[in-house]
Amino acid sequence: MLTRAIVRPTALNFSEGLTTGKLGAPDYEIAMRQHEAYCAALEQCGLMLSRLEADSKYPDSTFVEDVAVLFEALPHGRATAPDAEHCAVLARPGAASRLGEIANMRTVLADVFPSLHEINAPGTLDGGDVCEAGSHFFIGISERTNEAGARQLAEVLSEFGYTSSFVDIRKANGLLHLKSGIAYLGDTHLVVTEALAGRAQFADYDLVRVDRGEEYAANCVRINEHVLVAAGYPKFEAKLRQLGYRTIALEMSEFQKMDGGLSCLSLRF
Repeated sequence: MLTRAIVRPTALNFSEGLTTGKLGAPDYEIAMRQHEAYCAALEQCGLMLSRLEADSKYPDSTFVEDVAVLFEALPHGRATAPDAEHCAVLARPGAASRLGEIANMRTVLADVFPSLHEINAPGTLDGGDVCEAGSHFFIGISERTNEAGARQLAEVLSEFGYTSSFVDIRKANGLLHLKSGIAYLGDTHLVVTEALAGRAQFADYDLVRVDRGEEYAANCVRINEHVLVAAGYPKFEAKLRQLGYRTIALEMSEFQKMDGGLSCLSLRF
């Protein structure tokens, strides 16, 4: 069961952040309302929130997931550090404009995790490229995460009992991060877009395919007894309900304009 989450609201200059999309500039007031609704949904799912202050120095910093990877150690892991139960790896974002976010997150996580692991140069790693699927992690190789960063994370994960595999998405159209195209729901169910459905790495999972035209919906988040989904994708939400999942649909239009999804807006543990 997840019990906590770290969130950061959008800054006034959110529209100055990075984006590959062509959906127009986000509206700050609408983004703030959508973020508040997101936080309320996390609380509805039973999470206690640590709310950070908005940071105008880093317009993308509302996407806190990209700067850290959090997980729990497995019983057969080899790590014996004081933080061996709850583990944290500070990422190293692939966009130079986001590197300054690491120092602040280091301070935040130090209150919870006595010892932090870090991705070091020349490695780069965005948390949006990291998908936990039970005792296994999928690590995306993307424009933001390179092989050196992925290998460093894999080594840390191994110490805590996890296996991992790399998924190269650099030639997959429309995917900034791996979790733009997959999400693990538990119960062997793996959400995938058609662009990724044929990958050998996913052969052992029960695939929940996202229909063409609803690709953005793939970035959903299982939190305890609910699945958070982006509003406006009825076919995908119906598939989840047919599988027995209780869904909470949230408006995400302003974050979609900035390449962000539901998982990007929190660090959950």
